[in-house]
Amino acid sequence: MNTVAYPITIFYDASCPLCTREVMLLKKYDAREQINLIDCSPTEFTGESGYTRDAMMKLIHARDAAGQWMIGAPVFAAAYSVTGFAAIAKMWGAGALQPVWRVVYPWIANNRNVLSKLGAVSAITWVLHGLHACAAKRAAAQALKNSKACAEGRCELPPRK
Repeated sequence: MNTVAYPITIFYDASCPLCTREVMLLKKYDAREQINLIDCSPTEFTGESGYTRDAMMKLIHARDAAGQWMIGAPVFAAAYSVTGFAAIAKMWGAGALQPVWRVVYPWIANNRNVLSKLGAVSAITWVLHGLHACAAKRAAAQALKNSKACAEGRCELPPRK
């Protein structure tokens, strides 16, 4: 994936529970406010910069601060990266997996309403919350370890940038 200039604007289908849940969860962890959301589902939305509403409703689109457009997997890689989900970002952005995402993601997008009804929203939410909880637990354990070391006079400050 090319370098992404943040913030990014994600064009998503708010009429889809799966899409809405995922972008709202990303927004929840967007502590640095690097993700902007635009609902492209209203019929009066006509598209942007040569991308039609129909195209944006078919596959997720995003535009970064430099005007670079992303469609499909690169959108997820950029969004998960900036929200602290590095492992998920790497999965969506891995070059070796792009041929897979070019097949799998359009299938997911095309069947998103059926997947929502089958409970995919809950599964995705469960996985993301679980990953976030693991990352938070790991960070808390490291902070406790660092705090104990400082209390014992063994502080190691990171090098200044």
